[in-house]
Amino acid sequence: MTRRANILAKCLLTAAITVALTACGASGGAAASAESTSGASFSPASELPADSAFDASAATGQNGALIDISHVADGYVGASSVSSSRIKLLVVMGDSTQTYNVPETGEPIIAPLTFGNGTYTFRVMQNTSGNSYVELARAETEVDLTDEFAPYLRPNVNCDYDADSACVARARELVADAANQGEALAAICTYVVENISYDDAKAAELRDSSGYVPDPDETLADGSGICFDYASLGAAMLRSQGIPTQIVTGTVSPDGIYHAWINVYIDGTWTSASFDVQSRTWSRIDLTFAAGGTTAYVGDGKTYTQRYVY
Repeated sequence: MTRRANILAKCLLTAAITVALTACGASGGAAASAESTSGASFSPASELPADSAFDASAATGQNGALIDISHVADGYVGASSVSSSRIKLLVVMGDSTQTYNVPETGEPIIAPLTFGNGTYTFRVMQNTSGNSYVELARAETEVDLTDEFAPYLRPNVNCDYDADSACVARARELVADAANQGEALAAICTYVVENISYDDAKAAELRDSSGYVPDPDETLADGSGICFDYASLGAAMLRSQGIPTQIVTGTVSPDGIYHAWINVYIDGTWTSASFDVQSRTWSRIDLTFAAGGTTAYVGDGKTYTQRYVY
């Protein structure tokens, strides 16, 4: 079973068991009354503060596969392929690798460079049989990010949005009256918690599938989703307003259930009964747990183990 399939299956297992949830986004219900925010002055972004795009004219490759490394300083790489078999993009630096599914139709994807500065290798791989793959194209380059937050301020394959996305418009509305970054963060996260419910039926439908990619606008329209959907929607809305946001997958104690959440970085604070976001440090926000409502989840909210960041 692929890693993404595991996320779906294990998120489904979390349903119908009681949990004692604590701070940092791990308690049930929306952000509670005893709440405070602070931070740098804030103005809603009328345009996306950072975007991403695949530049076919700058891409190189062979065997029907293309790799665009023209924007690596901005924190992302693009890839596309035309094939009759499954295609994957491997993003490699040293001993670290992240893998992304690439459509066989030639539609490009954007993958974030989350390993920081260093020498990256990008490999487009084609499935031959079973779990065997052959390399179609490769590119290697030195990455020196313009900003350490660059990968977490832009759209990518797991956080797909643009200037015309409904989630971007909603985020802009929600932060219209925010006086500081803490208020902007609170407005968006509280909205997601109060308006998106956990979708057990969707999780059941996708239990044995692989390659699932969240769609923030679809989650917003449906008003429901699984943990990956919560994280993707929250990240899209926050990034569109210039708030660096990581999508994280990993496990949560005590039973090691695979899960997805977000980390945020603001010049300010947001504290409440549900969340404790401190200034100028990555703070965890678990929107799925916070939105628990009538659905309970396995876990005690005390120990999170981070595995992958997008």
